[in-house]
Amino acid sequence: MFNRLRNRFLLMNMVIITIIMLVAFASIYIITYQNTKRDIDMELHRVADFYHKGDAMNGGKQRQGQDGSRPPQQMADGGMGPFAERSVSFALRTDASWNLVSTDSRYDMDDEFYAAVLKKAKGDPVDSGRFTLSDTRWAYSVEPGPSGYTVSYMDMTAQQKILTNLVYTFSAVALVMLAVIYGTSRYFAGRSIAPVRDAFDKQKRFIADASHELKTPLAVINTNADVLLANEGDTIASQAKWLHHIKSETERMKTLTNDLLYLTEMEDARARTIFVPFDVSDAVEGVLLTMEAVIFEQDLALAYDVEPGLTAVGSAEQLKQVVMILLDNAVKYNEPKGEISLTLKKQHHQIQLAVSNTGAGIPAEHVDRIFDRFYRADASRSRKQGGYGLGLAIAKSIVEQHRGRISAKSAPGERTTFTVTLPLEAKK
Repeated sequence: MFNRLRNRFLLMNMVIITIIMLVAFASIYIITYQNTKRDIDMELHRVADFYHKGDAMNGGKQRQGQDGSRPPQQMADGGMGPFAERSVSFALRTDASWNLVSTDSRYDMDDEFYAAVLKKAKGDPVDSGRFTLSDTRWAYSVEPGPSGYTVSYMDMTAQQKILTNLVYTFSAVALVMLAVIYGTSRYFAGRSIAPVRDAFDKQKRFIADASHELKTPLAVINTNADVLLANEGDTIASQAKWLHHIKSETERMKTLTNDLLYLTEMEDARARTIFVPFDVSDAVEGVLLTMEAVIFEQDLALAYDVEPGLTAVGSAEQLKQVVMILLDNAVKYNEPKGEISLTLKKQHHQIQLAVSNTGAGIPAEHVDRIFDRFYRADASRSRKQGGYGLGLAIAKSIVEQHRGRISAKSAPGERTTFTVTLPLEAKK
């Protein structure tokens, strides 16, 4: 499923990029073509003006030397200058019936060539025309006169090659870019799908874990109900044992469903919860007073250091729940006559809360996953103590909602420490 989603995303991305590239390259080519065409037309008209003025100065006589070359003085008098140097150009003069009368050229060309180019111009006598002859691209301009026509020619093969090379360059660049973009898009498509895949896997695991957790109490309730039904004649007092079992499992299911609902609602809680400045120190001390008796009842030592006057923005009740979860875990997973320590202090521009306890600790391979829903490093011990593996997931959701971070560090057999950092409210 995710491979199909990735391929669709990749295909859509490639199609969009290809269209954009085609539009961009086509725009560049059209602009370059129009500019080149305009430059060719301007130069062709200047060439035509040069030959036309030269013809007027020479009284319409043939300006061609005996060896077929143009006399140097005519070059100087005509003032054509750079045009003759940049491109091959010449002029042909005809009578009204398109019979060749004279040529004006610096280059030695045979009569067959002149007849061929004149035929092209005769077939389409326009102010600015184009044709190809013997792999050479020519531009020409026809100017009618009193006794015939003057046709000016200019070689534009170099300009045409520029346009052709531009097409080849664009094609090569497009192929290379498409290959690079395909590889890049495939990589980022996979990266984009990864969070969706992880969320889907977590959702499947969540449903499976929730079903497993609900299955056990339901089986107990069903078994005890069968026992009650099998002894219909007994009194309620004699059946109290089975009823208490049903009541106990019902309470466990209630706790589980409440925690699941709370986790589900946490995603939208930020929009509904009113975040106000509150004294974090007072909130933590309030939880300590509540848990102190429970900790001493478990024969555990408690040490705490709370810096007064630390203020954050958020929900005091939710932060109390985080502290309660961390202290409850410290009690459950401690060793006999163990220790629990809590510190709350300001560190740079943050508030840091640390809760640590002695005990078996958390294996290194489990530390990164203990904040996942239903995840327990020691599942048998958690079930024995009534845990579902949701407490730390709830704590993480609350801390992240307050724009904070929560992390765990454990040395197996020595000490486990949970650290919460929250933004400190700026003093006005």
